[in-house]
Amino acid sequence: MEDLEKLKAEYDDLTQQLTNPDLISHWEQFQQISKRRAHLEKILKKTEELVALKKEIAENEDIAKSNEEDLALVAQQELPALEQRVQALTKAIEKMQQTEEYPKALIVELRAGTGGEEASLFAADLWNMYNKYAVANGWKVTVLNSSETEVNGIREISFEIEGEDAFENLQYEGGVHRVQRIPVTEKAGRIHTSTASVAILPKPSEAQIPINPSDIQVEFTTASGPGGQNVNKRHTAVRMTHIPTGLVVESQVSRSQQTNREYALALLRARLFEQREEKAQQELTSKRKAQIGWAKRAEKIRTYNFPQDRVTDHRIEQSFHGIEKITQGDLDPIIEALQTYQKQRESI
Repeated sequence: MEDLEKLKAEYDDLTQQLTNPDLISHWEQFQQISKRRAHLEKILKKTEELVALKKEIAENEDIAKSNEEDLALVAQQELPALEQRVQALTKAIEKMQQTEEYPKALIVELRAGTGGEEASLFAADLWNMYNKYAVANGWKVTVLNSSETEVNGIREISFEIEGEDAFENLQYEGGVHRVQRIPVTEKAGRIHTSTASVAILPKPSEAQIPINPSDIQVEFTTASGPGGQNVNKRHTAVRMTHIPTGLVVESQVSRSQQTNREYALALLRARLFEQREEKAQQELTSKRKAQIGWAKRAEKIRTYNFPQDRVTDHRIEQSFHGIEKITQGDLDPIIEALQTYQKQRESI
């Protein structure tokens, strides 16, 4: 549960922002701030109720130790019910905070790892898998940046997925994915192992991660194709550097310079949000750190073994068969197993 003083400080800050008459001209930002403030107000009321309840328990515990036998007995009898209310209220607050944590959009960064051309082909397979899964769920997919290889593989791709429950379902996909299969070019029939890394980034709003225009350096270049050759004589590709942190993002998927700039800014905002969250995670309790949702970019989470028709998620030590179906976007069995496992962990 977040610290009460921090919540109050954020609530007061948002209240102050809403008094700015210029904010109404930025309607999206106004809505986001209003929504967040209303949500915080509900959490604060529950949190203040919880603080009062804990104070009441402390007072009852003191009375239970007193020499006044009748009062001590009554206080002792009231404690179990008060403690149950504390547990129920704590869970309610955590649920409210968790609901707010799920954004309606996320950014997926997918990169080929070790394994040469086969790794780039595997990255392309993963992109196809996530794209089909998103389309099947009615979510909107927007490619923000992509770098392809001459064998129709993918070096790296960043794409946004927007839709109800999109982040909630895909939040556990971050980490290193490994494939074991016989490449098409392998004449000896040997099984090769390749990897690709996936990063799942919540897409923050402008209100959550404001970026000062003076803090970014923007360069425009010509877009390049699979072999590195320039495919567009116009300077539409965008390279954006966040000066305070040194973070660099690129986008060249659109023929429009303005569109690529917007895509790059969305990527930068997501990276800055991730950086802030990683810092916050260092302060989390051991229980929260143990959640499977906090997989690092370098942590091996899943193996796709084609010869054995098996996909194994190493975090839950569970295997799923029907690899062709899974790589064509049938991720529900894996995602449901991960969600069930996480709920069990949280109840411990």
